Amino acid sequence: MDASPLPVPLSAYLTLAAVLFTIGVFGIFLNRKNVIVILMSIELLLLAVNLNLVAFSAVLGDLAGQVFALFVLTVAAAEAAIGLAIVVVYFRNRGSIEVEDISVMRG
Repeated sequence: MDASPLPVPLSAYLTLAAVLFTIGVFGIFLNRKNVIVILMSIELLLLAVNLNLVAFSAVLGDLAGQVFALFVLTVAAAEAAIGLAIVVVYFRNRGSIEVEDISVMRG
């Protein structure tokens, strides 16, 4: 019998986190036209990191990883709220949220 507290092996969690992280990276680099997709890809990156933190925390029996995961979730929620607010205001002013239009902004 395995002494791990997880019913699923750690390698399965790490593989899932690697797949999520890879999808997030490809979402950022392959789709450079839509800001919403870029924001969702950043969220996928943060979720992959959270999955790793919680999985290692459970295997090692230490709560530090879970505490860090809560902090990452807090930062991700703030990033999503502020990012979407900026996108909504920009869409109201310009009528488009394409990255090419945003990059020509001068302030």
